[in-house]
Amino acid sequence: MTVLARPGPAGTGLTGTGALARLAVRRDRIGLAAGVYVIVVAVTGTAFAFKRLYPTAAGRAALAATGGGNPALRFLYGRIDGDSIGSLTTWRYGIWAGIFAALMTIFVVIRHTRTDEEAGRLELVGSAAVGRQAALAAGLLTAAAASVVVSVLLCVALPLAGLPVPGAAALGLAIGCCGLAFAGIAAVAAQLTSSARSARGIALGALGVAFVLRGVGDSAGASGPSWLSWASPLAWIQLTRPFAGPRWWVLCLPLALFGLGTALAFALAARRDLGAGLLPDRPGRATASRLLSGPFGLAWRLEWGTLFGTSSALQREFTRIGGQAAITNAYLAALMLLAGLVAAGYATSTVLRLRSEETGELAEQVLATATGRIRWALSYIVVAVAGSVVLLAVAGAATGLGYGLRAGSVGHQVAQLLGAAFAQLPATLAVAAVAVLLFGLWPEAAVPGAWTAVGLAVAIELFGQVLQLSHWVLDISPFTHTPRLPGGTVAAAPLLWLGLAALGFTAAGLIGLARRDIG
Repeated sequence: MTVLARPGPAGTGLTGTGALARLAVRRDRIGLAAGVYVIVVAVTGTAFAFKRLYPTAAGRAALAATGGGNPALRFLYGRIDGDSIGSLTTWRYGIWAGIFAALMTIFVVIRHTRTDEEAGRLELVGSAAVGRQAALAAGLLTAAAASVVVSVLLCVALPLAGLPVPGAAALGLAIGCCGLAFAGIAAVAAQLTSSARSARGIALGALGVAFVLRGVGDSAGASGPSWLSWASPLAWIQLTRPFAGPRWWVLCLPLALFGLGTALAFALAARRDLGAGLLPDRPGRATASRLLSGPFGLAWRLEWGTLFGTSSALQREFTRIGGQAAITNAYLAALMLLAGLVAAGYATSTVLRLRSEETGELAEQVLATATGRIRWALSYIVVAVAGSVVLLAVAGAATGLGYGLRAGSVGHQVAQLLGAAFAQLPATLAVAAVAVLLFGLWPEAAVPGAWTAVGLAVAIELFGQVLQLSHWVLDISPFTHTPRLPGGTVAAAPLLWLGLAALGFTAAGLIGLARRDIG
């Protein structure tokens, strides 16, 4: 911490910003490098793949007609402006690259502001020659630097893939500016609540709303609310029209949002006490209910809000997607895969609550009672499993209902898609079991290691086929071994091995937890 004590300009709230920013980059160097790499490789690899798979203008025109004519595909990927390689690349991964850039900046900003404040690190840092707002400035600088690196690398890499330089620059800048926009949103969210978990929830909720607004606007017909797309920072990437006559002025929108969010965050930070949020904490009941008499009830109480919000969003959007068009089996299978990835993220987050309780010294209070370590850990593991089942059931039933109403066979489609959703459960639990394993055997690596496992699964499933990765790389993801239903074939052996792997990882993690020191 000695580097933070270097004196800076006296009497300013930004004293020590440079030192904190360098420390933030050092702490996040692996995660930031991985995030930048995934974004740049995915977009550039997509351009290479389209160039190889669709060498003729007729083939590209047919793909553009398919993508532009299917409302469900427009909801998932956005509008398509032309049939050039650049336009197809922007359509296929422009929005998703923006989502990855937004996630990267959201986690960076909140980690170096609200998370450090909640853990008490900023109070310690503040005792040195560091200004009150230096941590906020450092978090924003780190996120902004990552966004700039993404833009610069895309501006260099896309022309190497054969795309026009002006279009490559427009697309790279649009994706980087999307990350900046959500950095500003995350900075505001970090000032509103006293909990990093709640701040992340607000910022990620804003990202979810942006995706829904863009999806509704992009999938709307000529008489629908297509104007909603302009209200979404994610849509601004495609509305820039990088390879169809770039609208450079659209880049001013995310930059303005970043500037507004930054200014508002600094203003709010000056009005609150350290460790407090501007939104008041809700007082709890005077006496606890019987549900909170044990660790299982406590784990459910802490996680039910996240589960309810996630399942409600899945129900709304999958019902809407399923009812918009005659969707092919391959597309329905892709939706079920997406549901499995969402459930894996939820389950991992629930398991990692064990680590946050341990580092926050809350676990000691629970373990000081008659509750043992295994029972404490199992409470969150059971909630993670049950929550994953609920999420997959909601996704399968909602998609089956939406598609069945259009196809005229609700009962058959609901049953079929429930089975397709539950086919993803073994892979979902295998990913979550990695978090249990790391928590028990190597707790310091539990959070980065578990989220790396989730990120690898997402990256491989979203980009693996496009990048034509070798089969041994694809096999790293548990979801590669699940059947693509409906329409695919079911093999019991892969599902059995995934289930055994999940049980084995969980058992090993619990054994390690029983033998290691807490804290």
